[in-house]
Amino acid sequence: MKKHLQRLYLGLIFAILYIPIITLIFFSFNSENSTAVFAGFSLRWYKELFSSPETFIALRNSIILAVTSSVIATVIGTAAAEGIYRMRNKHFKSAILSVTNIPMMNPEIVTGMSMMLFFVAVAGILSVSYESIGFAAMLIAHVTFSLPYVILSVLPRINEFGDSLSEAAMDLGCTPMQAFFKVKLINIMPGVLSGALMAFTMSLDDFVISYFVGSSNFQTLPLLIYSMTKKKVTPDMYALSSLIIITIFILLLIYNYKSGKRIKKRRLIGGYKK
Repeated sequence: MKKHLQRLYLGLIFAILYIPIITLIFFSFNSENSTAVFAGFSLRWYKELFSSPETFIALRNSIILAVTSSVIATVIGTAAAEGIYRMRNKHFKSAILSVTNIPMMNPEIVTGMSMMLFFVAVAGILSVSYESIGFAAMLIAHVTFSLPYVILSVLPRINEFGDSLSEAAMDLGCTPMQAFFKVKLINIMPGVLSGALMAFTMSLDDFVISYFVGSSNFQTLPLLIYSMTKKKVTPDMYALSSLIIITIFILLLIYNYKSGKRIKKRRLIGGYKK
């Protein structure tokens, strides 16, 4: 009985999570502009999607912003995680970790408003229009809220890895920089990639902070979809969302496959050593 209840509970959770996504994908193939009646299978909305320049500009802006911010956040976050690991003062280290968690715990609307006020003040000091710093402001904002996720992904890997192999590399003649890039970075790479993927996803998905910080000359995909909700979201957005979901699903399958092979290889090596 307990096992059946567990399966029922698990099935209910999966239904709540995935039925809306399946519904969206299903109606992206509807031949009519309706979410109540499925009139027939059609690729009409996919054709309209690929003929809409406004959508592709917003998608391009979102991808450029997400890739750039995730790369910068990954580099800074990895360096920050290494710096936090090397701190010897426990109280100071604890304080830094607490400060690092603030962007995650802080409500997004508060972060968005504070960043908007900050960048408006910066634009006033520089005597330039806000639109001229729109992309830079949004990039800095996205890097800021992505950093904690990168640090929290990389730091456990650094703690797990320790300094033994790096010290061995330095004993063999490597400089501290060479030991980090040739030995340590390779071993903590799964954490770095997880942090980069998290930062990319957070940036691509963000609406609240982008809404406050963004300018009129740089519109991301969430902002475009929000502007449509004032009237009606057209089904070509269902098609775009379906393509994004499928792409992310394929990337996750590839990542899990690679991770599985890596774990299997480590187990084989460990078994051979034993």
